[in-house]
Amino acid sequence: MLTIIDKYILKRYLGTFSVMLLLFAPIGIVIDVSEKVNKMLENKIPFMDIAFYYYNFTIYFINSLFPIFLFLSVIWFTSKLANNTEIIAILSSGISFTRFLRPYIIGATIVSLFVLLMGFFIVPAASEGYNNFRYTYLKGNGKELMRGENTNVYRQINDHDFIFVNSFNEESKTAFNFTLEHFEKEKLTYKITASRIKWDPKKKIYILYDYTKRTVGELNDVLEKSPEKNVAFKFELADLTPVVYIAETLTLGKLIDFIEKERKRGSGNINTYLVVLYKKYSVPVSAFILTIIAVAVSSMKRRGGMGTNLAIGIAIAFSFVFFDKIFGTLAEKSTFSPLLAVWFPNIVFGILAVYLLRNAKR
Repeated sequence: MLTIIDKYILKRYLGTFSVMLLLFAPIGIVIDVSEKVNKMLENKIPFMDIAFYYYNFTIYFINSLFPIFLFLSVIWFTSKLANNTEIIAILSSGISFTRFLRPYIIGATIVSLFVLLMGFFIVPAASEGYNNFRYTYLKGNGKELMRGENTNVYRQINDHDFIFVNSFNEESKTAFNFTLEHFEKEKLTYKITASRIKWDPKKKIYILYDYTKRTVGELNDVLEKSPEKNVAFKFELADLTPVVYIAETLTLGKLIDFIEKERKRGSGNINTYLVVLYKKYSVPVSAFILTIIAVAVSSMKRRGGMGTNLAIGIAIAFSFVFFDKIFGTLAEKSTFSPLLAVWFPNIVFGILAVYLLRNAKR
């Protein structure tokens, strides 16, 4: 059962965190508008597209800076409790410091579940809308950049088929110099080539131009040619050249399936996809670690008052984000373990949380 003190602290925890989000989200939007308003006017972007972009931007922005918002909100209201000697009164009544932490842990649990569900189901769609807008309207040659290095793509799409395309055009949904090779027991059985392959979204088929299929026989090969041919391949359009941020746009189940498919293909971007997957689980855990650090730092009444606690809190929060970004990039660009890279900041700051908590109890 929650006591009156528990409810009081929990209410302050969730209330301050919510106010922090409502305060900084509009600031982020104003800064973003000031940076991009000229390009928006220059490209004559429809108002509804802009409105939808800022809806997605808000979700993306909050999810990216969630640890900082949470940490500062806990530092803020706990420092006020300490300055008003409320914490001294609570501990003097016989409540242990560990028991004092209970409403904070409950609050961290609520926030963690919220962030976890957002990361699984809501953030991917927001990330897709946010990035699509940026690459479509705000970046020069954005539609080419969103496909990354989209020349000479050679990929294994299943256990038997390999495809090759020279380049891909996003607007026309067309790839050039297409080749598909089918193997059975490591032996080539047939090969399909085309100068162009175009996706027809209405019929859900591919249109191949200058189509040629060579079926390998024991004695003679069978050659089939056609100026244009409709084929229902099993691979998806994204298999030709997936967008550079595709992992961010997939819900949990689709992301796991996508990573497994890319692993079988021997994709060189597998570490990037694994970083996105592991962060969905590590970010909610950071809520507990940062909450404990914030309480340990701000529960003592300092001579500098709330300003000192906030200064310490900002330094720790940005250090956490720095570690998170550095090791995430390290895993994506090298052979460093993605699992260790994603969890390393939580491990380091978890040890710091234990150390600070032990000193705070004293």
